[in-house]
Amino acid sequence: MSEQIIETIVGPLVVRDTGRDGTLPTAVLWHSLFVDSRSWARVEPALARERRLVLVTGPGHGASGDPGRRYTMAECAEAASQVLGRLGIEEPVDWIGNAWGGHVGILLAAQHPDLVRTLVTAGTPVRAYTWKGRQRTRLLLALYRVLGPARFLVDILSQVLLSPRTAVSDPAAVAMVGEEFRAADRRAMANAIVSISLRRRDLTPDLPAIHTPTLFLTGSEHSDWTGEQARAAAATLASGSAAVIDGAAYLLPLERPDEFVRAVGEFWIQASRSSDGQSARKGRRPSST
Repeated sequence: MSEQIIETIVGPLVVRDTGRDGTLPTAVLWHSLFVDSRSWARVEPALARERRLVLVTGPGHGASGDPGRRYTMAECAEAASQVLGRLGIEEPVDWIGNAWGGHVGILLAAQHPDLVRTLVTAGTPVRAYTWKGRQRTRLLLALYRVLGPARFLVDILSQVLLSPRTAVSDPAAVAMVGEEFRAADRRAMANAIVSISLRRRDLTPDLPAIHTPTLFLTGSEHSDWTGEQARAAAATLASGSAAVIDGAAYLLPLERPDEFVRAVGEFWIQASRSSDGQSARKGRRPSST
């Protein structure tokens, strides 16, 4: 396991790499807003048995910096491309994005199809914010700018990101959300909330440009991204699918790690079989008469 800081268009980003031995394909993981790459801790060991993992901590989170200005989701996707280039990764990767990370993956797959072999988005609403959601985030931001990560704000954030079931039965998950939120630089976190949350645009028009196998995962308690909405998004793709994980909201890898790993693993197997089938059909010679 190695960790380094990579300069990108959205600032210096902390990147953890489980290493390369040449035998495993690469999966890139980008976390949700408000938490950092530690939010993958519960699924990392299982995924690392199948893939070399590259875990990116997004701008304004953890120990990553930011560009000192507003930035866009498209620039985050470009930063992901720069990370891959810096690491010398030439083969297409399996992208796994939680919420924010899913938005980055959608744009990366749409704009750089040669870089993404498969795409998993988890708890990632494709449409823009609703008016209610935008107002809720603006209020949270205003309080955060004045008070910082105060206890009651952390409690509100946990209620938004985690399902009621997780909030009651999993105090370690609640503590992790608070710890990661508090760890961020206050100015940089506020910039991230504006840049990639309040200014997030509707990504629905970008979906038809995605030709890689894609899985839209959501939690049964994710009110902003229902199973019906995820299935509708999947239907617009040539190789799209969707699934709902019971008892989770935004942070599926943290809330339901076993179910998350199972869903991703099954998706990878199916995508590999489909790819092998297409290769076989392309290489098949016409029969002689």
